[in-house]
Parts: sequence; structure tokens; C-alpha cells
Amino acid sequence: MTSSEPIGTPRQRAHAQTIVDIKRMAREQLGTEGSAGLSLRAIARKLGIVSSAVYRYVPSRDELLTMLIEDAYNSLGDAVETAEKRVRRGDLAKRWLALGRAVRSWSIDHPAEYALIYGSPVPGYAAPAERTVAPGVRVTMLVIDLLVAAADAGVKTKEPATQAIPAAVRRDMQSIRDGLDVNVNDELLVRGLLAWSALFGMISFELFGQYVGAVRNNAAFFEHQVARLGELIGLPAD
Repeated sequence: MTSSEPIGTPRQRAHAQTIVDIKRMAREQLGTEGSAGLSLRAIARKLGIVSSAVYRYVPSRDELLTMLIEDAYNSLGDAVETAEKRVRRGDLAKRWLALGRAVRSWSIDHPAEYALIYGSPVPGYAAPAERTVAPGVRVTMLVIDLLVAAADAGVKTKEPATQAIPAAVRRDMQSIRDGLDVNVNDELLVRGLLAWSALFGMISFELFGQYVGAVRNNAAFFEHQVARLGELIGLPAD
């Protein structure tokens, strides 16, 4: 079979296209109603089919949410990985900047999907770990790769910490090292997690209107702050 030949039977292709249409309409609903307002019945009405028929394609609201979460995480992962890979491997500072910019750019273009995966939990819904964890950590693993590269390069943070890391936090850092099988010291790992949390905090504040009246140029503020976060980690330029 050549790449130009259709895949599957006409019925299979129609089934796949209907699922695409359902997810597209669901994303539109996310933007207008929020995740809690997601309704398969409303989607069925827009498709022009009886509500019972839509369940042949998506068996439940929870399944639809899971599909949307998988798609959102993978869309974000694709965008950030593509941007980060364009930067020279040895320039850790620019890799961090590229990563941060790509996360913000994707989030601005997909605010409803960002809110779905990084906003408030959906009442009554629990994302299945076996389907959402792997796509959900794609971008996080890029940050871990940066920390590992920094550790391998012998990077030292520019300023010593003013407070000793508590034993409970050190245990958490050890759990992360064991779970990921990486060799990154406590100080570097703590700073990396702080920078990662701050990155998403800035994006959430921008998207959810928390900077109104304080920050007028969100792009300039983000650019400055994300660069400072890279300095906090201690990521060197090439």
C-alpha cells in the first residue's frame, strides 16, 4: 500500500472523522463553558445526531476528557520539543529560554486546553495515570534533561543558598533521582523545580488575568523573568 492510498474502510474513516469532529466541538466547549460544562448531549446536537448515537464514538464524558487531556499534553510536548531541539545542545541557557517561550506561546494559542491540564481539577473526574502521565511529563523531562546536562558540566549555582535544604525536601529530591535514575544534586534540583513552578505560575497569572493592573507588557515581563530563572538554576550559555 502506498502513502496515497486510503487507510481503512469507508466506515472506519467516517468513524475516525466523527471522533475528530467530536473533539473539535469539545475544545470549543472548553473555551465557552469550561471543563465542568463539557456535554456530550450538546455535542450530539451540533453533530445533528441523537444523543445516544454519540456514545458509539465516545462512551462517556470522562473518556472525552481523557482524550482531550492526552491531545493537549501531546500538542504542548510537540511544540516545546520542536522549539528546544533547534538550539545548540551546549547552550543550556538558550535551551531553557526556547523551552519557556514555547510553553507560553502554546498556552496563549490554546488557553482552554491549558486550563484543562494546568487549571482547576474537573469535579468528579480523575485522569487515568496509564494514559495521561507519559504525555504529561514530556515537557518536564526536557527540564530534567537540562538539569542533568548542567550537572554533567559541573555547573555551580551563582549564589549559595541562604537556607539549608530541610531533610524532608532532601528526601523528596532523592525520590525524584531514584524515580528518574538521574544524578543531579539537591541544590540544582531544588532550583530547577522552583524555576519550573515559577514558569507555569507566570503563564497562569497572565492567562487568568492576575497581572491586570500590575503588568502591562506581558511578553517583556515574561522574557525578563524566564531569563532570570535560568540564571537562578545556573544554566550556562554556550
